Amino acid sequence: FPGAAPSVVLYGLIFWLALGIDYNIFLMTRVREESLKIGTRKGVLRGLIVTGGVITSAGIVLASTFAALGVIPILFLVQLAFIVAFGVLLDTIIVRSLLVPALVHDIGRTVWWPFQRRINH
Repeated sequence: FPGAAPSVVLYGLIFWLALGIDYNIFLMTRVREESLKIGTRKGVLRGLIVTGGVITSAGIVLASTFAALGVIPILFLVQLAFIVAFGVLLDTIIVRSLLVPALVHDIGRTVWWPFQRRINH
C-alpha cells in the first residue's frame, strides 16, 4: 500500500507478542503440571495433546477476528489486521504447536531450573 504508516509495525508487533505470550503461558502451565506427575518429556506430549486443540482454535478465531479489520477502508487498520492475523496464525501453528514443545522436549528437565532453585532455597 502507498503511504504506509511507520508505526503500524510497532503496534502489530506489540499485539502479536502480547497475544502469543498468552498461548505460551497456557501451554507451559499445563506442561508443568503434567511434568510434575509423569516427567518432562512425557509431560510435554500430554500437555500438547490436552491444550493443542484449544490453542489452535483460539488462534484461528483470533486471527480471523483481526482479519475482519481488513475490510475497513482505513489503511492503518488494514495493515494492522494483516500483521496481527498473520503473526497469530504463525505463532499458533508453528511456534506453540511445534517449536516450543520440541525445545522443551529436547532440553528435558533442565528447562525447569528456575523453579528448582526457588524450591531448594
